[in-house]
Amino acid sequence: MKIVRLITYYLLGIVSIFCVSIFPQYFSTRENPVSPGYFEQLISFGKDLFKSESWIYKFESSQTGGTPMMEIMGPAFIYSMQILLGALLAGFSIALFLALGSSFLPKAVLSPIKRILDVLESVPDLILASLLQVLSIVIFKSFGVDLFRVASYTEKAYFAPIVTLAILPLVSMFKILLLMIEEEFLKVYVTFVKSKGIDKFNILIKHVLKNIMPLSFHHIKIIIWGTLSSQFIIERVFNVHGLTFYLLDNFQPITIFVTLGLIFTPFYFLFQLVDIWLKEDQPLSYEPRRGSWWRKWRMGNMVAGTKRFFENILYSFQSINLRKISPFRPIIHALFTFWRHMKNWKFALGALFFIVTISYSIIYSVTTDNHVDQVRLYYSEDGMKLISAMPHAPTKPFFFGSDKLGFSLFDQLVIGAKYTLIFALLIALLRVLGGLLFGIFYAFHLGPRNQQWLGKLIDSIHFLPLSLVAYILLAPILMPTLTGLGYEFTYTFTERILLEMFILTILVVPLTTVLLGKEIQRVLDYEFISSARVLGGNRFHLFWRHIFPHIGPRLTILFGTQFIQVLLIFIHLGIFKFFFGGTKLSFDPMGGDPPVSLTNEWSGLIGDLGRTTISSGRYWYLWILAAFMLAIFAMQLIIQGVKEVQQVKVGVLYILPKTRKQKVKKKEKEVQSYKVTKESFRGIERGI
Repeated sequence: MKIVRLITYYLLGIVSIFCVSIFPQYFSTRENPVSPGYFEQLISFGKDLFKSESWIYKFESSQTGGTPMMEIMGPAFIYSMQILLGALLAGFSIALFLALGSSFLPKAVLSPIKRILDVLESVPDLILASLLQVLSIVIFKSFGVDLFRVASYTEKAYFAPIVTLAILPLVSMFKILLLMIEEEFLKVYVTFVKSKGIDKFNILIKHVLKNIMPLSFHHIKIIIWGTLSSQFIIERVFNVHGLTFYLLDNFQPITIFVTLGLIFTPFYFLFQLVDIWLKEDQPLSYEPRRGSWWRKWRMGNMVAGTKRFFENILYSFQSINLRKISPFRPIIHALFTFWRHMKNWKFALGALFFIVTISYSIIYSVTTDNHVDQVRLYYSEDGMKLISAMPHAPTKPFFFGSDKLGFSLFDQLVIGAKYTLIFALLIALLRVLGGLLFGIFYAFHLGPRNQQWLGKLIDSIHFLPLSLVAYILLAPILMPTLTGLGYEFTYTFTERILLEMFILTILVVPLTTVLLGKEIQRVLDYEFISSARVLGGNRFHLFWRHIFPHIGPRLTILFGTQFIQVLLIFIHLGIFKFFFGGTKLSFDPMGGDPPVSLTNEWSGLIGDLGRTTISSGRYWYLWILAAFMLAIFAMQLIIQGVKEVQQVKVGVLYILPKTRKQKVKKKEKEVQSYKVTKESFRGIERGI
């Protein structure tokens, strides 16, 4: 039975890849009145899959007939997997050794290590790649050694992409293992083993490590999912001729299908087989009698079951008491909750960053009409001596420097802040609200079998790089096409923004649905929910009065993590000149201006970054990445603040550090207050 389900879920994943592969071609031709519809193109593509002449790879610049698809994509897949597996093995191995070694350190040393890990998690992969490139350039200029060699057609690069790609799994896994080891040492069996005289090292190796490995497997899937998206960028930055290179060179439905299929297949079977090996995929406890399957699923019962299903949904909507839903009550509650969280300095600092940055960006745009200072040639005061030409380095004529066209980087960062931050916050909010809406449906209206089926199906999304799928779907929307009149967009500016928001939201809503659905299901198993049901509480009352207050902090934390993920996708798309709202291209055959963003949002400045930019000494371009890093770090402060407020609410208090003298005085005072004296007995006699 498990093998049948394994194959079924795999085929469903391949069908999903098949449907996604045709989207770029459909979006690019949708406005053409004579072009076929989506399903017509899908059927045509399905027929072409069975033709041998369709499995031909042809380079964009090549005039020949092409090469068999797998002769190109096979070696490219092996090259990409060598880099990925090398990075994962290096990252996980180092993280394991560091976690085991850190478990013997005192708490005074572990606290700064955890803070450093939090900071490293806020550093985007592009910043790490850029810093490593800077290090490579400094070493080459100082010692003549090219530490990080860039790949080419004749020579492959391994060291630089593996080192850069290994940092993400190393930091994430180190932090997770450190937390799980600390929690495991607090369990009762560890105390029992210690009482038998076994030392800490043997307890760690023989007991703790063995118990945390199955649990860490779930985290490994999430880490690999993020690493796959990072590899999509690392291959571009280091000019690796892997799957990314050949996908971009021949961006056709068959190439998209083969690329996603090659990535999906090995990881799917690997994790599903490990799931079976760990015995986590438990079968349902029922044994139908002979012939009961047909009797259960015959047409009459199917119709009755479908009728009951929609009746339950209708009853849930009818149970909503609109009189109790005041439009002002959620706003007042949100403001009160926000004010309560503002008393936490971490939450307040992170929230003030967004409030001040967005407000200043809006005020600047209104007062200056989005004006950006530009200086192509900077002369001395007498107008005779040329001091610098574009791009200008800090601090003159601009304190933060300029881009290739002489525009002030600071002005562009200020103008683009409102677009980057507001739309990233909005997309993250839509992901959480969509996941909450469908999560309610998941928890209240789906049975255990359907929940398990849906969870396994959505779990396969972890095996596809999110940034790569976003690139495939957004390519025909954000990039204009060349016509006789120049470069023209297929969609209007408003349509491009709405489509990008919809695509970036819908890609993650299935994952947030299952995550929040399981969280709601967990709260439904509490005893007070049963008591509320006995007292006559309907589903709306249970959710609004009991479940929502419990998962509220969880929603805030999920919102923060989704915001960070959206910013990372903006960075990844910016590397490929895909800017929020559209990319403006110059129609000059002799060499026009570089691609620019129509909104000056931050990812539009990311496109100027590269090895040539860093090697030419224009280090001030890193201000662009610093802006993203500050936004990510501010959101992490908000997440930490929410966690601390929630922990204080349930009784976990955060005590400010005190000096040893203050602690001793407090201890002496407590001892004196409980000292038995004659006055104590006199108080008892008086009835006090």
